[in-house]
Amino acid sequence: MQFTLTQEPLALVIQPEAEHIDASNVKAFREAVAPLFQNHQRIVFDMSKLDFLDSAGVGALIACLRTVKEREGDFRLCALSRPVRTLFDLMRMHRVFEIHTDRAEALRSLAA
Repeated sequence: MQFTLTQEPLALVIQPEAEHIDASNVKAFREAVAPLFQNHQRIVFDMSKLDFLDSAGVGALIACLRTVKEREGDFRLCALSRPVRTLFDLMRMHRVFEIHTDRAEALRSLAA
């Protein structure tokens, strides 16, 4: 899986190039994203290109959150599409993740 990586002063911003994270590509996602957490404690995950996420994709994001939290870091999600946001609301994932409207808002939250 391909990502666009942007090193901001406060965090690494990870933006998947895929339009979906689901059972068909979740293994590739986990393998590709794992090394990115080794050297960064603050992560903003920009989901603006994702149109679909299934339970396997949500599970992979929860694993990312756990990895960062174990290292006493911060993990933020931003720019969720309407279908992904609807899924997160139905699954009450807004109680698990810190979700922001856009990248700038997520980065500002890290500065606070």
